[in-house]
Amino acid sequence: MAITPEITESVPDIEPAQRRPASKRSFGPLLLRLHFYAGVIVAPFILIAATTGLLFSTAPTLDKILYGNELFVDQAGDTARPVAEQIAAARATHPDGDLVAVRVGEGDATTQVDFSSPELSAESELVHTVYVNPYTTEVNGQLTTWWMATPLNTWLDTFHRDLHLGKSGELYSEFAASWLWVLALGGVALWWRRQRGKRMLAPDLKARKGVRRTRSWHAATGLWLALGLLILSATGLTWSGYAGANFSAALDALQGSRPYVATSLDAAPAASGGGHHSSAGGGEAAAAADPAAIDTVLTGARNAGIGGPVAITPPADAASAWTVTQTDSLWPVRLDSVAVDSGGTVTDRVGFADWPLLAKLTSWGINAHMGLLFGPANQIILALLAIGIITVIVWGYRMWWQRRPIRADRTALVGAPPARGAWQQLPTWGIVVGVPVVFGLAWALPLFGIPLAAFIVFDAVLGAIRGRRNDRPQIPVSPAPAGS
Repeated sequence: MAITPEITESVPDIEPAQRRPASKRSFGPLLLRLHFYAGVIVAPFILIAATTGLLFSTAPTLDKILYGNELFVDQAGDTARPVAEQIAAARATHPDGDLVAVRVGEGDATTQVDFSSPELSAESELVHTVYVNPYTTEVNGQLTTWWMATPLNTWLDTFHRDLHLGKSGELYSEFAASWLWVLALGGVALWWRRQRGKRMLAPDLKARKGVRRTRSWHAATGLWLALGLLILSATGLTWSGYAGANFSAALDALQGSRPYVATSLDAAPAASGGGHHSSAGGGEAAAAADPAAIDTVLTGARNAGIGGPVAITPPADAASAWTVTQTDSLWPVRLDSVAVDSGGTVTDRVGFADWPLLAKLTSWGINAHMGLLFGPANQIILALLAIGIITVIVWGYRMWWQRRPIRADRTALVGAPPARGAWQQLPTWGIVVGVPVVFGLAWALPLFGIPLAAFIVFDAVLGAIRGRRNDRPQIPVSPAPAGS
């Protein structure tokens, strides 16, 4: 029975027309081997991250569906009630806890009043948020929130970040982000070695069915996704456990952290911080605030040019000022912040234009990763990226299966890996430059460096074992006596 070409096709690592002379050193074999093993080992983690990220990209839409009553008013009025009255209405609903922050409602958005609560752990950064109609002071509802995020948003965010497994679960997402850029750049380089030019932009529809056609779809789609993958990898690493700590330390060393206003009424300088969120106050600090002053504070901030949606944070103590910060993350962002005393006088100001470039890039990147920077368009792009990643990974594993030997004397479940010894084919300058670079990356990205070192050790041990087996002398077998 004839066997179809799709199954019998034997695919070399490089097309015959492009095969390089054996004497010429190149990065190709190493890239191929690294891309193969990283794809097989890391891809499942990236697949999980892409799937959970796809779910998280739907959070803003789901929020409007599930929490529309809390987040929005049925009809926007002409004039909002004083914010102090809105706080009083929220306090009547939630009498316990200290005032933590107020996000003033505009248009059809409700005012969100955050309170601490004894039953909520301070380490969890959770608060009780009461949603108030700014035009009638009617309370629309209350939720337990985390950094303004609804319970569903928080659940999906945590699911994407650590699968609800805590600190140990965060390792999966950092591992995926640490290797995503390696797979993206390696795939682009390998595709460029095969196709080059405009042919890289589209799959080869003339290729025979089987691994060649699958590879062309895998590579061309990966090329279109590459920029997005690099951005997702970089922004995901900024708030990871180990790489994120190194990133924050680098920002501080380069004076690239986000600056904050000085709240001390003694005009002490404000400290810059590398975190992603500003402090919202709480505990004894919030207890010192008099909510009756909040309208005067807001008027002073508005007169200073702080427009749009804002979050108002109570002072830490009697010697500190209120903080009014813009919260509009939609491009072009409005994130100016002012410190205002109880009399409405602005005592300090930090505009977004004053942020260091690195702080701006970090803010833009994080907001883009969370689907906030460009609104619904941003969320659609994230969803398409996630679907694209999932598809490319499926095609990658399909290639692995299609390359399997199927001859009767040489069968295997999946395709064989590229040949060992690829590092020996590197040009000398590549080794001299590459080793320090890899060590630097391994230090900055521990979940890139540690798995890479483990793979090298495992591969070396496996190679030594196989080498010993091949070097063993073969014991000749005597022919059987005639007639036996």
